[in-house]
Amino acid sequence: MIHIVLYEPEIPANTGNVIRTAMATNSVLHLIEPLGFSLEDKYLRRAGMDYIRDADIRIYPNWEAFTKKHPEEQCYFVTRYGKRPPSSFDFSDPDKDIYFVLGKESTGVDKHILKRNLDRCMRLPMVADARSLNLGNTTAVVVYEALRQQNYPGLSFTEQLKGEDFLENLDPDALS
Repeated sequence: MIHIVLYEPEIPANTGNVIRTAMATNSVLHLIEPLGFSLEDKYLRRAGMDYIRDADIRIYPNWEAFTKKHPEEQCYFVTRYGKRPPSSFDFSDPDKDIYFVLGKESTGVDKHILKRNLDRCMRLPMVADARSLNLGNTTAVVVYEALRQQNYPGLSFTEQLKGEDFLENLDPDALS
């Protein structure tokens, strides 16, 4: 199972977007406090839309409480200091728990934590002048790389809400 871990997130809209990704990919979302917002925040709810009620969200008061239940050795850290892309890691076993840890928007994951886990630090390749991508975008890229390696277990390849043949059956006059 894929687990998304947000280490002290600060921006509610980013966390809302990650909630949507977690729900849509059947991933568990772990939030490490302190949070830079309330879970009742209107921006969080707007970005998370109605996905919030269906997402599996777990909250921890700090990193130590999280690692008591989930050892650091199971974690992969997404950081600007990583030297390998996500595609260089083997996430192909869908039965293995994978924890992707992403840091707060201003400073990332605590540098002491990263230093202890250098072999599991990754960076999304980008131009040299860019520090990072948006937290929600980065989360989606990393999660979908792991899902790609697993051939998207349990996820639908077709439109389910309107039907997989929706476009084929669409009245051409409705397009104008």
